[in-house]
Amino acid sequence: MHTDLDLSAFTILYQDDAIVAIHKPAGLLVHRSPIDRHETRFAVQMTRDLIGQDVYPIHRLDKATSGLLLFALNSQAARHLGEQFSVHSLQKTYLALCRGWCIASGTIDHALLYKKDRIADKHKQEPCEPQTAVTHYETLATSTLDKPLERHAQQRYSLVKLTPETGRKHQLRRHLSHISHPIIGDVKYGDRHHNHLFYDWLGQHRLYLAATSLHFIHPVTRQPITIDAPLENSFCRALTALNMLDAVPPAWRHP
Repeated sequence: MHTDLDLSAFTILYQDDAIVAIHKPAGLLVHRSPIDRHETRFAVQMTRDLIGQDVYPIHRLDKATSGLLLFALNSQAARHLGEQFSVHSLQKTYLALCRGWCIASGTIDHALLYKKDRIADKHKQEPCEPQTAVTHYETLATSTLDKPLERHAQQRYSLVKLTPETGRKHQLRRHLSHISHPIIGDVKYGDRHHNHLFYDWLGQHRLYLAATSLHFIHPVTRQPITIDAPLENSFCRALTALNMLDAVPPAWRHP
């Protein structure tokens, strides 16, 4: 299942002399990848072309994940932000639409086997032991969909706010699958029956996972800063159809 790409969702969320934050649409690669050799559009290149200067990637989002992506505009800012990411002192927040009704809140403390990134980790030695991985979550809304699937006449879904403490590859997707609440649209760790149901119902392919907020220390002012990212139209459309959009904090709703 491919992800629909809406380039109109590519926007600048914040910019100053040291950093720029963009909204990355679902389906857009952050940078060139040997996995998707046919792709010609990348967030790094598009941001550089839009603002007319080089950018330094600080972190990554999966191709299928939409939302906030932060770049530094010089090497000093990149080093300072990179240190915050490496010690997990930044607070990252995501929204996910999941199968089933999650409990009100909880913590998933489940170690994950190392998954190598073909670009960023190509020279790294792979650890043999599972790595510590912790994700906090809060259920913002639940919904029931009157559509039959397998043995059930109705389907249950949850809108969940996720705050990871660690940054393992595919951590949120793997953690939610681990607690039997996989993210809708996740072709690797999800439920293909519910994925197909959403496509047949709404006519859109996407992973319903979005990076919505980033809280960190500004590399120049050394003051705390929070940047928010509104959800993509396709994500909002699904939440509206499930009567969940009102549960989304205002800063994360599409303007």
